[in-house]
Amino acid sequence: MAGLIRRSDIDEVRSRTNLADIVGDYVALKSAGVGSMKGLCPFHDERSPSFHVRPQVGFYHCFGCGEGGDVYSFLQKMDHVTFQEAVERLAARIGYTLHYEDGGQAADQGNRSRLLAANAAAEQFFRAQLSTPEAEPARRFLGERGFDAAAAERFSIGYAPNAYDVVGAHLRGLGFTAEEILAAGLQGQGDRGPYDRFRGRLIWPIKDVTGQTLGFGARKLLETDQGPKYLNTPETPVYSKSKVLYGLDLAKRDIARGKQVVVVEGYTDVMACHLAGITTAVATCGTAFGSDHITIIRRVMGDVDNRDSHGLGEVVFTFDPDEAGQKAASRAFADEHRFAAQTFVAVAPDGLDPCDLRLQRGDDAVRLLIQSRKPMYEFMVRRQLDSFDLETVEGRVAAVRATAPIVAGIRDEALAIGYTRTLAGWIGIDPAEVTAAVRAARRAAPPSRRGAASAPGAGPAAPGGGAASIPPGDAAAAQVDAPVPTIGIAQLPNDPVTRLERELLMALLQHPDLIERSVAERSLHTAFGQPALATVRDAMLAAIDSYGSADWARRVTAEAPGAFEPLVTQLAIAPLPMRAGFEAEYCRGVTTSLIERDLLRRKTELLGALQRTDAEAEPDRHRALQRELVELEAERRRVRGD
Repeated sequence: MAGLIRRSDIDEVRSRTNLADIVGDYVALKSAGVGSMKGLCPFHDERSPSFHVRPQVGFYHCFGCGEGGDVYSFLQKMDHVTFQEAVERLAARIGYTLHYEDGGQAADQGNRSRLLAANAAAEQFFRAQLSTPEAEPARRFLGERGFDAAAAERFSIGYAPNAYDVVGAHLRGLGFTAEEILAAGLQGQGDRGPYDRFRGRLIWPIKDVTGQTLGFGARKLLETDQGPKYLNTPETPVYSKSKVLYGLDLAKRDIARGKQVVVVEGYTDVMACHLAGITTAVATCGTAFGSDHITIIRRVMGDVDNRDSHGLGEVVFTFDPDEAGQKAASRAFADEHRFAAQTFVAVAPDGLDPCDLRLQRGDDAVRLLIQSRKPMYEFMVRRQLDSFDLETVEGRVAAVRATAPIVAGIRDEALAIGYTRTLAGWIGIDPAEVTAAVRAARRAAPPSRRGAASAPGAGPAAPGGGAASIPPGDAAAAQVDAPVPTIGIAQLPNDPVTRLERELLMALLQHPDLIERSVAERSLHTAFGQPALATVRDAMLAAIDSYGSADWARRVTAEAPGAFEPLVTQLAIAPLPMRAGFEAEYCRGVTTSLIERDLLRRKTELLGALQRTDAEAEPDRHRALQRELVELEAERRRVRGD
């Protein structure tokens, strides 16, 4: 019988291990004061962080659920390993040689470590097979999709030989038992005995957040293969498809750092995104995106709850435009309320997935796909509007009833108000009617699923369920609702794009004498990404005839919706980040930056249109696009003063 690990070694490994590094593999941690860090608890679902870690002391504790302990207990609870396995794993991590009471090797106290070891050995075997002559179809498959040998190495891709028992025989030769190989899902039990589950297929290892291989995904290559196109490891003691995301081990650092995750639909899409520079891409493994995936993402991203969800992070979904993709979009939208982060949808042109998009149009196109993402709410609203004939009164009324519950589910007050106004414009109907429909939908929704009008302390909002009707006279009844919360600068996000838009409005309100009206109008006609600031921008355009007059700011305030009046006032009096004596230079710089950003957006759109236009089949359109590009470049030079 193997002996116990020496107590002195246990203490030494613990002292040499940084608890924050270990916990950080599972949870995004932030500083919480001197010597303390905090994040979302991995042991229970929470929206505000109550899980604290003190690396110097070596202990963690959750003030929400009461879980606590040291680095060993953390691994035991997270990965379901024994105490001895936790010590051995950490010792291997720091390269420390353990000693045992009787001088022997450690005995396995469970089969988890053996199953992980079998998967690791199988991964190495599959990777080695990718360079063999038999694997030529696998290499051709990768090459046809734009992946070279370096990409295969980066993602640990391999090949499973088209044989009945070659993997099993290899693992048995390494000392693994037939039972362990079956339990790991690497073989199945047939009439003639165990058989390799993956045969003649391209192999992707599926890893947990720490990089341990839990299972595999395999793609069919041979016409003689009668199995499904993709085949995954079955449920095992170490692999559960609903609790793992492909690529998370590679993406976790950038997800935590950039507060963004991109959810794609396949292994090759993850590869294409990462190679194109979108290193926050992950994918589900043979199952729909669900609640367990949301929990994993929120913990890694540090997605905490806040009354102002802006700036906390982004979750970007990519969907195919086919029926399956639309169903996936609906499922994702149903769970949108579980994120504190903002959710977006990115749909590639011509229905291409990220892999095909990269293959046909290059890395820049993949990056542009994610950059051009649309808010999830906008995507769902537009999808609903496509179902109605907005040229008829009946169609417009039905469209309002179908989309009002969606807008009613928006948690962010500024977004809800902005979308109400925008929806009225899209449909071509009086904003008051849309406002009434949204309020009716909000009242009809269960209290825990209401959006912007939720009472303080209510749970996170979600989209309303059924279509809202507008009873006769309801517009008047809507006036007795509780006052709409006001918007202020403190509620705005602090990202660079929002800061630039905010400072432009501040400059125009405070220094109209330093900015010509033509320049002011040109800068206000650019696209704004922050809804609350876009609403103020609209009010400024409505009052532009008063630009530069003594009552300029007051007129803008009068044009703004009531909830936005405090925001206009604050923008008009808040100090600008500029040095005394450089006001003119600052105002010129901020307006130029906004206009140049808009020109760049238009240039990108024109270049895309030009690329899609056949010069021989559509010569007039091709020349017109070229002229627009020349004029755009001339405008850019004028703006920059070149």
